[in-house]
Amino acid sequence: MKRDPLNIAPTISRTADVLLPLALDQAYSYRVQDNIDLEAGDVVSIPFGPREAIGVVWSIDCSGTKRGDNLKLVKEKLDWPALSAPMRQFVDWIAAYTLAPRGMVMKMALRDPTQVSSERPRIGVQVTGIEPKRPTTQRTRLIETVKQGGNHTKAEYAKLAHVSSSVVNSLIDEGVLETYELNTRQITTELDPDFASFELSDDQREAARSLSAKVEAQTNSVTLLEGITGSGKTEVYFEAISAALKVGRQALILMPEIALTTQFLDRFAKRFGAYPCEWHSGISEARRGRQYHAIAEGKIKVAAGARSALFLPFKNLGLIIVDEEHEAAYKQGDGVHYHARDMAVVRGKLENCPVILASATPSIESRVNAEQGRYTHLKLNSRYGGRVLPDLSAIDMRVNGPKTGQWVSHQLETAIHETVERGEQVILFLNRRGFAPLTLCRTCGHRWQCPNCTAWLVEHRFRHSLVCHHCGHIERTPKQCIICHTADSLTPVGPGVERLGEEVAAKFSKYRGVVLSSDFAGGSERLREELAKVAKGEFDIIIGTQLIAKGHNFPGVTLAAVIDADIGLANGDPRAAERTFQLLQQVTGRAGRGDKKGRGLLQTYQPEHPVLRAILSGDTERFYREEIELRHQMGLPPFGRLAGLVVSAVTHIEAENHARSLARAAYGLSGDGSLYADISTLGPAEAPVAVVRGRHRFRLLLKAPRAADMQGFIKDILAKAGPAKGSVRVLIDIDPLSFM
Repeated sequence: MKRDPLNIAPTISRTADVLLPLALDQAYSYRVQDNIDLEAGDVVSIPFGPREAIGVVWSIDCSGTKRGDNLKLVKEKLDWPALSAPMRQFVDWIAAYTLAPRGMVMKMALRDPTQVSSERPRIGVQVTGIEPKRPTTQRTRLIETVKQGGNHTKAEYAKLAHVSSSVVNSLIDEGVLETYELNTRQITTELDPDFASFELSDDQREAARSLSAKVEAQTNSVTLLEGITGSGKTEVYFEAISAALKVGRQALILMPEIALTTQFLDRFAKRFGAYPCEWHSGISEARRGRQYHAIAEGKIKVAAGARSALFLPFKNLGLIIVDEEHEAAYKQGDGVHYHARDMAVVRGKLENCPVILASATPSIESRVNAEQGRYTHLKLNSRYGGRVLPDLSAIDMRVNGPKTGQWVSHQLETAIHETVERGEQVILFLNRRGFAPLTLCRTCGHRWQCPNCTAWLVEHRFRHSLVCHHCGHIERTPKQCIICHTADSLTPVGPGVERLGEEVAAKFSKYRGVVLSSDFAGGSERLREELAKVAKGEFDIIIGTQLIAKGHNFPGVTLAAVIDADIGLANGDPRAAERTFQLLQQVTGRAGRGDKKGRGLLQTYQPEHPVLRAILSGDTERFYREEIELRHQMGLPPFGRLAGLVVSAVTHIEAENHARSLARAAYGLSGDGSLYADISTLGPAEAPVAVVRGRHRFRLLLKAPRAADMQGFIKDILAKAGPAKGSVRVLIDIDPLSFM
């Protein structure tokens, strides 16, 4: 602690309430010496128990009412970006809505200041103007990437250009590139709003003009930008970003799979002359620390990231875009259970900036908000450049199914041959990872189950392993049954993309194929490389899970086939129809985005299902009308509210007993004439996946009208039932998307 030259001790007249990034809801009071210039939002170092901790000043009290000898002193104010008033309000709002501790929510908005201080020097590269001796495709691509700027390291430029580090080093040796030391605290990307322009259609131009006007007004609004696949929604909201840059404000783009969106980043650089800041788990902690500072200082103008980017400390946020707003990936499944799309709308209101929700297949919630006038609704009804939507048809597997043990029907097989022989590409979609969802012994019937979960182990033949997709348990695929010890008796049941890939390789051996899924060997960087190859036409047949349906533009694909269109339609999830409709629309929408007309084929055992009828007929409005009416009749979101309580414990009896205590409390609070009489409680019942990571799970589902005080009801339930004891934990999920 510094003292003045006369050794006069600083006086203490203020107290600060400090919130810590821990699972705590309350802020703790500390005394503040007058020689420390402290304001709400500042990051401070404080004593907390026997250790030193980092926290954020949530409020300052100058009245002296909280003074006392028992209050400890704030140690120091840290040189770290403060959390703005809108961000602190945002944290409070999310905590109140999700019933998560404020400290846990604040933790998502605060980065550890120590992560940057110990960083090693970073070496960047820049062009010298010397031409390479051998201008290969890879070298040219790397040079163009470096010219677009961004203050990246050698390794980062190599990744962006999809080349090896040896390509970078060879150009340095030739003098084409030169190295320099990057300033670890200065990371700025100069974006030019007028660098280039796309030729827009009349519909696009009108939508862009409307969005740009909202940005220029610098006031809050929410717009649903709905456009069929290939209609050019991205180019439209790029114009809104341009408008934000011109008025000196920042923009945030949320994407469900930012780690895989090389095409998007390239399109952005082509429009604005440089890449946006990326924010996702694939970025190193050190780089994220630098980006965090640059965003807080206003040096980074545009950030594109996964849902966690919603908590970045923008200095002057002028626009939020939620791309593919319907995606379930925006729902956080652990820790704080928030939905990034909905929270983006909240942050836009607190920051007083426009929010754009973009999708070809909007969520029911967003459609209803648009129809009821809460959101502006802009529609793009035609594909860019006069291209037309693919022709869709069903293959009735009851009549035209494949041979036993195979998954590609004869009709689809013929279509694949015809397509590839024309020099065009085919997408085969199957929303199941691995080789087979179940493995059993054909001698004794034993089924391989996860030792930690009530779930079957999924065979991954490429990795020679059996994997649990719930807890991550992995074991080597045995050569004999562990029960009857019969050798070579393991039999796969059902298809995964790896098994489909094996069948395709046997039937179409002369064609180039690739299997893509989220557990692809090599991680997200390798996936980016493979997706880039697909876009260039280096593969004839692309087999993949839902990641190939998320906004990619593959101009050579003219046939998109769904191997099992019935997956997801037969469970009890109230959103099953909506999700299946969205996914199948997105998959078939990958076809015909280039100069040639596309075609979509759906293999199904129930072609008469309303969802499949709506897709095949192209009457999407009918699907939305019927689904919205059904939700309204049943009082389901967005016309009603749902909340889930998941009770877990090490033993079955502990979990069940506490779940029943919560149920009794809920039934007692929602009796006739009570404050919560309109809230109903379903359960408790064992969760569909009853054991996860060795913990037994019971679920309660709460259903209420839209205006009901769901959060108050849950708080009173928890208080009346008493605290969880032993190994019991209670997870609260407001607006659940998963019912597993």
